[in-house]
Formats: sequence, C-alpha cells, structure tokens
Amino acid sequence: MEDKTPLKHQALKHLKTIDNHLEIDGNIVKNLAIQAGSVPFYAYDRSAIERRLVDMRARLPEQLFIHYAIKANPMPALVQFLSDKVDGFDVASVKEMEIALDSGMSSDFISFAGPGKTQHEIEAGVAAGITFHVESETELKRIIAAGKEQEEKPKVAIRVNPEFELKSSGMQMGGGPKQFGIDAEKVPALLRMLDPEDAEFIGFHIFSGSQNLKEEAIIESQQKAVDLAIDLARHAKQSVVAVNIGGGFGIPYFPGEKSLDLDPIAKNLENLLEQMDECLPGAQLIIELGRYIVGEAGYYVCEVIDKKVSRGEIFLITNGGLHHHLAASGNFGQVIRKNYPLVVGNRVYSEITDVVNVVGPLCTPLDILATKMELPYCEPGDYIVVLQSGAYGYSASPHGFLSHPAPAELLV
Repeated sequence: MEDKTPLKHQALKHLKTIDNHLEIDGNIVKNLAIQAGSVPFYAYDRSAIERRLVDMRARLPEQLFIHYAIKANPMPALVQFLSDKVDGFDVASVKEMEIALDSGMSSDFISFAGPGKTQHEIEAGVAAGITFHVESETELKRIIAAGKEQEEKPKVAIRVNPEFELKSSGMQMGGGPKQFGIDAEKVPALLRMLDPEDAEFIGFHIFSGSQNLKEEAIIESQQKAVDLAIDLARHAKQSVVAVNIGGGFGIPYFPGEKSLDLDPIAKNLENLLEQMDECLPGAQLIIELGRYIVGEAGYYVCEVIDKKVSRGEIFLITNGGLHHHLAASGNFGQVIRKNYPLVVGNRVYSEITDVVNVVGPLCTPLDILATKMELPYCEPGDYIVVLQSGAYGYSASPHGFLSHPAPAELLV
C-alpha cells in the first residue's frame, strides 16, 4: 500500500543520484528504514519518475504515444501513479493486466504480450477488451475461439519476429529463431487468413531488443520496424490502427556508460511519423518503455550484519542479496559480472575507505552485490544502497530462495 506520510516525502526529496552517488541529508536512509518497518527495502522516487516523463514529453514528438511496460516494475501504487502520465500500459500476465485495469487505465490502451498465454489469460483478456499481441498462429486461433464463446470480437495485433536485431542490445528480442512473435515471412499469409468478422485487427508489435545505450542502433531498429510494418500492412484486410515499435532505451549501470541522448532519436521519430502519415494514415506510433521510465528512480537498501577478513579480502555481509535483487548480483543476464553502482547510505563520502566485497546471507557463492569495490569504511549497522534499482529488481528476484523475508517496497 502506498504510504504518503510527510516524513517519508521530506526524507526522499534529499535523496538523489549525482554521478552515481547519493546526496543524503542527515539520517535520510534511516528515516526511510523506519517508515518501511524493516530492512531490506526498495524505495521508488515519484518525483524522479515524473521528471523523466516530463523530459521525454518535451523532447520526443508530441504525436508519439508512450506506453509503460509493467513488467519493469509492477508495484500497484507505482502503476497507479503512472496511469495518468502515460498513454497506455503493456502487460505480460493476467496479474499485470489486473493491476493495469485497477489503475483506471482504459482497456483500449492496454496490450498483452508474451509467448505462452494460458487459456485463462486469453479468456480474461477477451472479457476485459484489451489488445492481444499475438505470438503464434495457434494463439490467434485460441483468441478467436474465446471471442466466439463470449460473443465478443477480440482485438489483436500481430507480434512480428523481424529478421533484424537491435544491435548492441542487452537482450535480443527479435531476429533469428525466437520464441517471441511470428516470423516476418509468415505474417502475410496469416493476415490474409484473418477474417474481420473474427477479430479486430489493430496493427503490429515489432520489438527487437532492450537496454540499449547506442542512439544509432535504436534509430536503425525503429526505422526498420516502421518499414516492415508498412510492408506487412499491404496484406491486411483491415486498416492499421497502431504500430508498437517496442522500447530498447537503456540506462547506465556500469563505469564508462553514458546516458542515452534522446535528441537524435526524437528527430528520427519525427521522420517516421511523417512516413506513417503518408503510408498508414491515422495509425498511432507507440514506443513501449519500462526500465527507462523507472529504473533510475529506485534504490535497494540493506544492512551490514557482519564484517570479516578472509585471506586478505574484506567481506561486508548484509541481510540482502540475490534473493531480493537478482540483477545486482549479476545473475539476470550478465555474461561477465559487473558491479551495480552502490554507496554506503549513511556515509556516502569519507576520507577513510576500504576495498570490499559486499555479499548477502545466502549459502551460495552467487550471492554477491559488489566485488572489490572501494567504499567508505563500514561497520555492522551501516546501510548499503544499490542505485539504478527501480526496474527488474523486486519482481525479478527469487524471494523464496532459502526462505528469507521479502523486502518492503515504498513509493515516496
């Protein structure tokens, strides 16, 4: 449940990222811990999220539709907060669909993607009136059958697996053999078979990769996605209402990484909108972002429980770790483990430092939050704060592993 106590708001307004450090006034993290009721916890800064969206609206084309991908962070209070600030929600499960609907977002602006939708999810989605991003011919048949059973015409968009990939992407979602979407070369035949009496055709979802910090790669992928949508639209029996070209906008996590420059992307999107006005008149152009909207606005806080030296190396043992923050442990897609940015929450700056390993309490060598990182001198009772933790943190972690308590979540 969202907590709106004045103490918490007063606390977090001083908590901000500056060159991957926190500027903390007094006992800010301690006050947040009191409000959370326990440590570890996650805190999400609504003002930082709003600043990101305001900046995006100012720099990206006005005609562009911005959707939030709930999988990045499905905290209900956060989704509720975003419901009047974005143009739609993209969901990947029936639970996420329920969270989106509970926020007040119209079903007309909710889309449902994922390669293994269950019969229950399909039936619930048809009943709710959301748009399905269709991942296979079999799935399309099930959606149509559910619509006939309910005497409702389902809304469908074809998720296309393109031949191209998003270059330099953290995770490849398209190109080559994939579980996502329908291979582009198979889509024309499917469109010719799609009877307007069976389903309302909305358009296409073409998403080729995520977590990208290369503007030129994003521009190339977006151009190819729109070109492909225009080409495929020739085979459809209904007009294209929307083209969702996914997201892919990354945020910096590691040394040497720079924030994405939106300006060249925005300029190219202007051109794409003109292209769509000419070739797909009336169709919406949608980008679907999750991490980029909330990732930098979140913090994960845990407490140092013990400090030990093992063969010359210092270990700070905390009550948090991979069971709460799998991504920070390096076990959520990293090939070579790198340290997330983290600080000592109650002592960000100090003349005395140590090179330390920050680990969790689990009985596995994978439970690591930082290796050989220089931090201010630490003792048990100090707080470790992991930055860039607003996306794929809490919900992407195995809370049940070794049965430790789950962390609290705060929207402040």
